[in-house]
Amino acid sequence: MRIVVALGGNALLKRGEKPDAANQRANVDLAAESLAKLAEEHEVIITHGNGPQVGVFALESASNPNLSMPYPFDTLGAETQGMIGYWLLQSMQNQLPGRQVAAMINQTLVDGADPAFANPTKFVGEVYSKEKAEEMSKEHGWEVRPDGQYFRRVVGSPMPQEVVETPMIRTMLDAGAVVICAGGGGVPVIRQEDGTIKGVEAVIDKDLTASVLAEDLKADMLIILTDVPFVKDNFGTPEEEDIKRATPSELRARNLPAGSMGPKVEAVCRFVERTGAKAAIGRLEDALDIVAGASGTIIAEGGQ
Repeated sequence: MRIVVALGGNALLKRGEKPDAANQRANVDLAAESLAKLAEEHEVIITHGNGPQVGVFALESASNPNLSMPYPFDTLGAETQGMIGYWLLQSMQNQLPGRQVAAMINQTLVDGADPAFANPTKFVGEVYSKEKAEEMSKEHGWEVRPDGQYFRRVVGSPMPQEVVETPMIRTMLDAGAVVICAGGGGVPVIRQEDGTIKGVEAVIDKDLTASVLAEDLKADMLIILTDVPFVKDNFGTPEEEDIKRATPSELRARNLPAGSMGPKVEAVCRFVERTGAKAAIGRLEDALDIVAGASGTIIAEGGQ
């Protein structure tokens, strides 16, 4: 099968870990073990988040006295794609000797009039206490919001329309390569009146971009890998229950946790509704079992 896999941020940096390169590379090596097993049996396209990493780079840029202004988020997004793509590329090559693996920097087209630009919701960077977040907000002009028991910076996150380089991704897949692409949702760009494209200040949700990409590539399955084995109904209550099978309409009707699960659910539901193919949300280490239907939350039109 042709499978698009979206790696959650926990695959790179676990909550509470310092965003050091050594920590992230160790986590990527673990992720590559599961992904390589998947790639041995299926045609795999890998995308990944970049929220913590782009936040670190943004803070470094904002704090650099040698810059007259911080680097914009489109440039920072490209920087994180290159860094994380390199880590994944090398780990996958080591897990799959002799197999062609390619890592791409991609641009993702968005609508310049998207209302998300005026309503920042996408979490980036590290977590802070309320007091520290307020201090960072005052110092750097950030907008911050609660993320669980912590606070984080938020930026605009417009809806992805298409990955600009999709034809090239398709060419590499046809050549037999494992492709790492559209990291961090892709570099956000708009198309101008003269047909040229231009970067914009935003961070796109990687799960929503993965859904668009999977649809355009005619993937047989979209899998969002995270650190929970199932999507949970009534999360955090005595009535908490694992959701193992659901249709898109059933999943949207459940009492699901807000925050990062929302875009994941929207991404898988959109893919299933638009293509009729299957999607799933589950743990990274269960990737093979998820494809076999033995683990994870499986979303399909028939619920099976």
